[in-house]
Amino acid sequence: MRVFLDANVLFSAAYQDQSDLLVFFELAHAGVIQLTSSAFAIEEGRRNVASKRPDRIAAYERLMAGLDASPAPSNEQLAIARQVDLPPKDAPILAAALAANAELLVTGDRTHFGHLFGQSIGRLLVHRPAEALSLILLDAKQHRGRQENN
Repeated sequence: MRVFLDANVLFSAAYQDQSDLLVFFELAHAGVIQLTSSAFAIEEGRRNVASKRPDRIAAYERLMAGLDASPAPSNEQLAIARQVDLPPKDAPILAAALAANAELLVTGDRTHFGHLFGQSIGRLLVHRPAEALSLILLDAKQHRGRQENN
């Protein structure tokens, strides 16, 4: 499963050593999911870490080394993102998740993305971290069951 992480998730994962959001990186390291984000989100996360937790910038950079950068979104993907009532600064995040062929967009931004939680845009589902983790674990369990039956 391909999972796109928004800047607030990247920031929160790096914020402290025992962040619950590190589980996404652990699952990627175990080969359960593929993580991706956009250059825009990665840079926003980096700026936030540098301004709020400069002592964690090295941890942030280590986490980012394990991410695939999504390709730049197409005009069509940007148009789709603009049609779902997102602010101009957030539409590029959704468009980049579409460009990355992600199945999940994980964001904690309830203010701007809240109306999309649990919704699908094409094959992309938008969820908060806890719900996304539940879906990932369910998918991994189903995948394991299919492998055992073959």
